[in-house]
Amino acid sequence: MQSTSESASASKGALWAGRAVSALVVAFMIFDGVTKVVKAQQVVEATVRIGFPESTVFGIGAVLLVCTALHVIPKTSVLGAILLTGYLGGATAANVRAGSAVFNTIFPIIFSVLVWLGLFLREGRLRALIPFRA
Repeated sequence: MQSTSESASASKGALWAGRAVSALVVAFMIFDGVTKVVKAQQVVEATVRIGFPESTVFGIGAVLLVCTALHVIPKTSVLGAILLTGYLGGATAANVRAGSAVFNTIFPIIFSVLVWLGLFLREGRLRALIPFRA
């Protein structure tokens, strides 16, 4: 289902680029959430390594899946982006506190940017709110 603002003010190229970026982000977030919910051994070990108890892994994955679902639904996509940004900010903070490698620390920041980039490219109302000028 395509929102009116999505098609009304986005060029076809921007719309498809936004959809591609958003699809990449959503696919990764679903993968990450599912591996936490099923408590994949490597994911549990990584989560414990950065300071979270093993008992929190399922809940963290469930929250991630709910935030991602909100981001996928057009009417709640901005709320989902805000919640995903908060989730990824927490991941960044946890990695900084744990003294993780630079890549592990900046990876959630990169994904936060991609969450908003995909939405910005495909959502006319967001572009009107944040007008970048040439």
